[in-house]
Amino acid sequence: MAFLIVFSFNCLLSWAQPSQTTSHKGNLYFYWGWNTERFTKSDLHFKGPDHDFTLFDVVAKDRQSKFLIKDYFNPSRLSIPQFNFRLGYFITDHYSISIGQDHMKYVMVPSQLVDISGSIRAGTAYDGTYDKESIRIATDLLKFEHTNGLNYSNLELRRLDPILTLHNLTMNLTTGIGLGVLIPRTDATLLGRARYDEYHLAGYSLGAVTGINFTFYNSFFIQSELKGGFIHMPDIRTTNSLLDKASQRFWYGQSNVVFGGIVRF
Repeated sequence: MAFLIVFSFNCLLSWAQPSQTTSHKGNLYFYWGWNTERFTKSDLHFKGPDHDFTLFDVVAKDRQSKFLIKDYFNPSRLSIPQFNFRLGYFITDHYSISIGQDHMKYVMVPSQLVDISGSIRAGTAYDGTYDKESIRIATDLLKFEHTNGLNYSNLELRRLDPILTLHNLTMNLTTGIGLGVLIPRTDATLLGRARYDEYHLAGYSLGAVTGINFTFYNSFFIQSELKGGFIHMPDIRTTNSLLDKASQRFWYGQSNVVFGGIVRF
């Protein structure tokens, strides 16, 4: 991920050759597509009036929806798969600013063995004080997912550079950096309490992206992207009580395929 960030910064600062294609300045673009993710291990810290403990090096994965026409192309069900949406404006022929939504899904792997430190005083079988002891994450201890989803609303600065033009097809390199907020809908069941599953502003992310863009007739494009960054969520809701919170930080990597268009003025 650090490589992606450094690479994108270098591209944004050093590439300055003029474009030989149709001018982009003043145009809008948009895209929609789908993603897959990988997440690094994360320390999960849970805190409330009767508990304060950390689970170390928790493993999680994404949840890729089965490819079904009714889910991927039905407007009423577009949020079921993991998706990316972006709307941008070219401030110069090369640079654009854009807003977007990355709908990712984060699923803690169940029944994994991890270390735990801290204390639980909740009247459960897990009550006690822990100091880096091994514990298996059973469902009566914790279920933890951001599955509807790990929603990253972001602002990006991107650069587009032509590589090759053949008749009505242009191949471009796109790079960018961005930042935004995380508004996950966290599906959590903690210490046997009632399930919590609501949207909540939980934290922020910083990241970078690079990809290959194929534009047809200067109007439509297909784009493949590699995106990565750092996520810090210090304020995750875990139960119906405002006093119960969790926090975590981790790196993510994202592979995207998107389809879009350019609106010319």
